[in-house]
Amino acid sequence: MQIPFIGAKAVAAGHVTNGQLRARYRQIYRGVYVPRQHEPSLRDRILGAHLAAPSAVVTGVAASAMYGAQWVGDNAPIELITATRRQPGLIVRRETLQVDEWWTMDGIRVATPERTAFDLARHLPRGKAVERLDALANARPFAVEDVMLIAKGHPGARGLRRLRVALPLVDGGAESPRETWLRLLFIDAGLPRPATQYVVHDEVGSYVRRIDMCWEEFKVGAEYDGEQHLKDRRQYVLDVVVSRALQRLGWHVVHVIKEDRPEVIVTQARAALLARGWQPPRK
Repeated sequence: MQIPFIGAKAVAAGHVTNGQLRARYRQIYRGVYVPRQHEPSLRDRILGAHLAAPSAVVTGVAASAMYGAQWVGDNAPIELITATRRQPGLIVRRETLQVDEWWTMDGIRVATPERTAFDLARHLPRGKAVERLDALANARPFAVEDVMLIAKGHPGARGLRRLRVALPLVDGGAESPRETWLRLLFIDAGLPRPATQYVVHDEVGSYVRRIDMCWEEFKVGAEYDGEQHLKDRRQYVLDVVVSRALQRLGWHVVHVIKEDRPEVIVTQARAALLARGWQPPRK
C-alpha cells in the first residue's frame, strides 16, 4: 500500500479496517492518510494533494520543487489551481488556467515552468519571489518573455504589478537565497547589476575561480561565504590560495558573511567600483 493513500479505498480493498485506519493512521488532507508516526516529505504531501484533488494543478513553490528547484523544505506550502473547495493544509487558488499552462508529471498535474514562474512572481513579496524564481530558473531555465506572454493572456489576474517588478530581476545564476539577497542589495543601492557565476582564468587560461557575482569591466566581484568556508580547513586553504591569485590578476573581491550589515557591504562594493572607474548615473 503506497503512502499516502485514500482511506476509503484502502478499507474497500481490505487493506485496513475502519478501526485500524483510525488507530494507526492520520489524515494529512481530507480522506488522505499516512501512518500515524510518519512525517510526510514534500513529495508525500504533493502526492497527497493530488489524491485529495485529482483534477487540481500543482503550482508555486511545490511545483518549482518538482522541477528540481533547491531550498524548498518538506513543510513548503502546497498550492493548487482548482475549482474544488478549500481544505486545511492546502492553498487553493481559483484562477484561470489555459490548457497549455500545465502538463502531467508522474501522474500529477503540474503547472509548466513558465506558469509556475507567473504564479510565484504574483503571489510572493518581491524578495522572496525573486529567490524562488532564481531557484526555479537555476534548475529549469525559462524565458522571461514566455512568462510575460502568459501575463498577456491573463490581463485581469491578481498580482500583475508584483510580477512586472520581480520578473526582470530573475537570474538563474544565483545558487542560494543569500546570493539572490546580495544581488538585490546591490541593485537596490543603485550599483550596476552584477553578472553571476563569472569564471576567472589566469594569464595562461587556467581556471582560477567562479565568482558568485561581479562587475567584469571593473574587475570587482562579490561572494557570499557560507559556514563551509569557516568549518572546512581544506576549503579555507583553497580560498586563501585563490584569493592571492585573484589579487595578482587585478581582482578585488568583496567577501560577505551573514554577520555583515547591509550598509557596510554596499559601502565596500561601491568604494571598490568607484576606485576602478565606475561613475554613478546622474540623478
